[in-house]
Amino acid sequence: MSKVFVETERLRLRDWCDADRAVFASMNADPEVMRYFPATQSREESDASVDRCRARIKDDGFGFWAAELKDTGAFIGFVGIQKAPEYLLCAPAIEIGWRLVPSVWGRGLAAEGGQGALNYAFGQLGAKEVIAITTTGNTPSRRVMEKIGMVRDMAGDFDHPMVPEGSPIRPHVLYRVSR
Repeated sequence: MSKVFVETERLRLRDWCDADRAVFASMNADPEVMRYFPATQSREESDASVDRCRARIKDDGFGFWAAELKDTGAFIGFVGIQKAPEYLLCAPAIEIGWRLVPSVWGRGLAAEGGQGALNYAFGQLGAKEVIAITTTGNTPSRRVMEKIGMVRDMAGDFDHPMVPEGSPIRPHVLYRVSR
C-alpha cells in the first residue's frame, strides 16, 4: 500500500503508484481539464509528470500527492504542496496545487484536499506561508484558493515565464496564506 501523507474526511493524499498513470494521462489529455495550461499532455509527458512528482516526494518528503477517494479507493488526480519553481519571483516558497478529474468537480474536494495540504505545510513542515498561482481567468481554482483562506497578492501578479508571450493564459495571479 502507498504511504498516506494526509487524510481528510473524504480523501487520502498519498504516494503515486503505477496504476495511477492511465487515469492521470487521460486527465492530462482532456482539453477541458487542461484549458488553463498551454497544452494537453501526451502519455509520455504525463508519465514524466508523475515521475517528477514521485522524485519531489522522495527528495523533499512532500509534493503533489496522488489523491484518492476514501470510500472507493479511486484515483482522482493530485493535491499537494511543493517547493515553488525557482523561476517564480516569489521563490523560495511552498506552493500548493491541485488537478482533479472532471467527474468530481463541484464537490468541494479540491478545497478539502487543499486544506489538508495546508495543515500539513503549517504543521509537519512548519511553513510560515504557502503560495498558489494560476492564470487570471482560472476562476474555479481561484475560488478554491479563497475557500482555503488564501488572499490575492496583487503586487505579486506576473506574466508566467514558461507560457508563450501573447498567450491569453500568460498573465498569472499570486495568492498567499500565512500560518
